[in-house]
Amino acid sequence: MSIAERRAGIGLASVFAMRMLGLFLILPIFAVYARELPSGDDLALVGLALGAYGLMQTFLQIAFGMASDRFGRKPVIVFGLLLFAAGSFVAASADDIYGIIAGRLLQGSGAISAAVTALAADLTREQHLTKVMAMIGSSIGLVFALSMVAAPLLYAGVGMSGIFVLTGGLSLLAIFIVLRVVPRAPAIPCQPGWASFVEVLRDRNLQRMNFGVFTLHLVQTAMWVILPSSLVNAGALPLGEHWKLYLPAVVLSFAVMVPAIVLAERRDQTKLLFNSGIMLLLAVLAGFAFFGHGLYSLALWLVLFFVAFNILEAVQPSLISRIAPSHAKGAALGVYNTTQSLGLFLGGVLGGVLSKTLGGNALWLVCALLVSVWLVLGLTLDVPRARIRPAP
Repeated sequence: MSIAERRAGIGLASVFAMRMLGLFLILPIFAVYARELPSGDDLALVGLALGAYGLMQTFLQIAFGMASDRFGRKPVIVFGLLLFAAGSFVAASADDIYGIIAGRLLQGSGAISAAVTALAADLTREQHLTKVMAMIGSSIGLVFALSMVAAPLLYAGVGMSGIFVLTGGLSLLAIFIVLRVVPRAPAIPCQPGWASFVEVLRDRNLQRMNFGVFTLHLVQTAMWVILPSSLVNAGALPLGEHWKLYLPAVVLSFAVMVPAIVLAERRDQTKLLFNSGIMLLLAVLAGFAFFGHGLYSLALWLVLFFVAFNILEAVQPSLISRIAPSHAKGAALGVYNTTQSLGLFLGGVLGGVLSKTLGGNALWLVCALLVSVWLVLGLTLDVPRARIRPAP
């Protein structure tokens, strides 16, 4: 890759990481923390607080993606980061669960994922697009894993309000990186927005990818409604000590994930790795449902979940950018990130409602059913080869 491509990849991966870290940090601790708040013992409200971010993203990702096609990537990204920071500070000042839900809704209104990934595609030659998108996807997996380790320690040190303040500060730092580190974006030919939107909606391969990212993030959010309490109950492990389980699980998962991605890209077997990740996720959900009753069993399935999640987060952005039409990447990634956000929202809501009414096993089995459908769609996915283009 050229120097500019490396700057683009590292800079935009950092922007994604800083924003996603703030989102992920609350996952392993919020269900326990919420019990201290008025109405915080209602699992449906806890799920809504976790999924509220995704609700706003669902409504705004397409609009932000298409706006970036017309008005430029960087202005749209900066505006979205300012909204995210404002929502973080609102949540930090909240004294009940409804205030946190309001802050999460405002956080979600900064729907920049499509604009960021489209900018990465604008700044990268196609033969290196997989590497840059894998950097972005891996950064998401990395900060998710890091948040599992850091969240209990930060919560013990600065509390939930401090975590939200940190989230807002990271968002402001991300604006500096966008303006000063990421190279200037090339001019984008003006496209008829509605025609681009309809085109990407009709693409069968994009439909498969959209369903997949919806399912992955639904599962990811839903499981954290019940998993922290399961660790407390099954292993008598206090919330502040959960990092002792997450840290080795994260390290082991990356020891497996990184070589797998490198080998798959070298042999042009990205689709095989993608479907292998889906199969592993399905096995993990079955494991949680039928064998996740003790601390050691939960630890095993956590390691395997992190492996599957990190692989899929690294591979999917690369595949969607390769499949999307070159003239409508913003619109395509807007739809893709909309379905991702819808999964985040419904995962929180579904996790709360199913856990409250039918119990944890029902949640695992519903998630497994969705992943089974995803696997069928993944096996029929048509992935074009990357076109080789010389450095400018």
